[in-house]
Formats: sequence, C-alpha cells, structure tokens
Amino acid sequence: MIPPLTGVPIRLSLRNVRTRAVRVPLTFTLGTSAAIIRAVPMLMVDLETEEGTTGRTYLFCYTPSGARAIAGHIQEAVDLVRGKPTTSLDLALLLQRRFSLLGVTGTVRMALSAIDMAFWDALAQSFGQPLACLLGGSLKPLSAYDSRGLGLMAPAELADEAERLLAKGLKALKLRLGHPSLAEDLSALDAVRRRVGPAVSIVVDYNQTLTTAEALRRGHALDEHDILWLEEPIAHEDYRNYARLARELRTPVQIGENFNGPTSMSQALEAVACDCVMPDVARIGGVTGWMQAAAIARAADVEISSHLMPEISAQLLCATPGAHFLEYVDWADALLEEPLQILDGMAIPSNRPGAGLSWDEKRLAVLDML
Repeated sequence: MIPPLTGVPIRLSLRNVRTRAVRVPLTFTLGTSAAIIRAVPMLMVDLETEEGTTGRTYLFCYTPSGARAIAGHIQEAVDLVRGKPTTSLDLALLLQRRFSLLGVTGTVRMALSAIDMAFWDALAQSFGQPLACLLGGSLKPLSAYDSRGLGLMAPAELADEAERLLAKGLKALKLRLGHPSLAEDLSALDAVRRRVGPAVSIVVDYNQTLTTAEALRRGHALDEHDILWLEEPIAHEDYRNYARLARELRTPVQIGENFNGPTSMSQALEAVACDCVMPDVARIGGVTGWMQAAAIARAADVEISSHLMPEISAQLLCATPGAHFLEYVDWADALLEEPLQILDGMAIPSNRPGAGLSWDEKRLAVLDML
C-alpha cells in the first residue's frame, strides 16, 4: 500500500546530476545484420534532489559518441530546471518545449528520458516504495526471453550457444536472422529449435535488414515454423508496409524499440502496423512516456513487451496491463550491486524502493571509462 501523501514530496527539486560512461564487455558476442557487438557503451545517471534522495538510472547508448552526446544534453537540461520544484509531467513538458528546436529525438529523447527515469526513481524512494507499486502495480514474476546471444552464426555454433543460454533458466530465446539467403535463416532456426526442443519459445529479429518483398517471402516461410513473433524485418518507420506484413503473415509482427515517444506508438497502432509492441523506455519518454504508451496499447488491446534495460523495464511491466515479455540481457550486471534475478524461469523485479538500482563501485573500477 502506498503511504499517505502527508509529508511526502510529490514535487522534487533537482539539485545536481552526475553522469559516467563505461564500456561493458558482453558475455556473448552479438552479431546482427547491422554490426558485431562485443562491448556496449553504458551511461549511468545520478540525479540529486534538494529533498535528499538521489534518483538513478542507466542507458544503453549504442555508440561511445552517443553516450557523450546524451551526457551533454542531460547536464544542459538539468541546468535549465535546477532548484525549481516540479512534477514528472511538468518536467517532461517543459524540457520537450525547451529542446523542440533541436528536435526531441535520438540522443535528445534519450537524455530527457533518462532524467524522467531518475526523477521517478527518486520519487519512489521518497515514498519508500518500489517504482511498480508507486505506479499502481504490484511486484510479480515476469515472463522473459534471453536476448544475450544467438547472432548471425553457423547453425552448429547457434545450437551450442542456445544450450549455454538455457543455463540461465529462461523459457524463451531471441534469434537474430538476416543471413544472405532464406535457406540459411531456416537452417539457423532449425538448429536452435532442434537443440532447445518444443518447450522453449523462440522470437526472431531481423534488425530492419529486409525489403518488404523479401520480408513477405521469408515471413511466409517462417509461418510454417513455431515462432513467437517476427521483429523489425523492414525499416522501423515504414508503417504502411508493416501494415501489409501484419495483414498477410500468420506470425505476429513485433515493432516498437524505435518508437520516438508515445505519439509514434499511436501512429503505428492507428496504421495497424503490428500485432504487438515493445517500446524502449529510453526512447518512449522514460517512465512518463511508458505509462502514456501503455495506455495507448491497452486501448488498442495490444500486448506490450519491453526493450533492454530489464531492471527498469521490469518495474514498468508490473504496472502495465497487457504486459507480455521482458527482454532480458545481463549488460548492467557489471554496474549493479544487485542485478536482476532469474528464478524458476521468471524474471524477479527488485522489491527495493525505486527501481532498485545501486552502483557497484568495485565492479565499475575495472571497466573502461568513455
């Protein structure tokens, strides 16, 4: 139960912000149609408030230059509102307005999302509640799929890696596809399926590598296989052709990690461009944007999954009607004192106040700073 509001600040005043960017080596090398990834740039954010709580969050920044740009935007944004009592919604609206000429997309969107996420973390801490509970939800185990590996590799290597991934205990895996030919894609899928068996769900992700015609051809072939969804086969913003794919394929079409704010989700669902959605909390607008997007998905009766940042996403999914799957990666384990736990095949959200994030300075000391 959320405690009474008496004496608990529902407005916070931002005092200072600290950002640190590090390079985190991956446990599993991740080869996609776009790149081969062996390490990821992560940006940690500590947002101090005048009320005494420090909100924390982190971001996956795609590139080192992205991390530096986001850090700069965060510092500038906090300078604009320093010392002014505000709510999360007022803060989001003000900063979107102030950055509108630059454009609230890309690194700007991610910076403003990070401030929002850290703000909500601080607010939930001031209530002594997990973020999910402050948002009106309740903590519960979540279905999750392991997204740490299964890149573009030979079938035998994929089968071996799938077996290693299953040691974590999750009951679903993500397989990256986009080999030069459909036959190679099917060989990769068959190799993983044979190794993991029918009890493990498989989702496939093309990382926007196909044309619409090729997506239809490969999608129809994948319809004959048991996969949970087909993710981003074509350019993420091409809602017109996504609507065609969703209409003609039996396999559910999944998009959303590149939605730029709730408006993008609304446009995609209005176009009937997908069967399910998976927004990224850092691109959808932080906690405030996620809750707006969750309401849009609920109104459209569309299931909603998450993209990356599983510690924070788990809190949000616990407060989201129609929650489907958490995307699990272990990238933040190198940063956190208490990484996200997997138990009995489910992801277990933190029951600590806020999002449950605290930095492990000993682990951070051995990472490369950016």
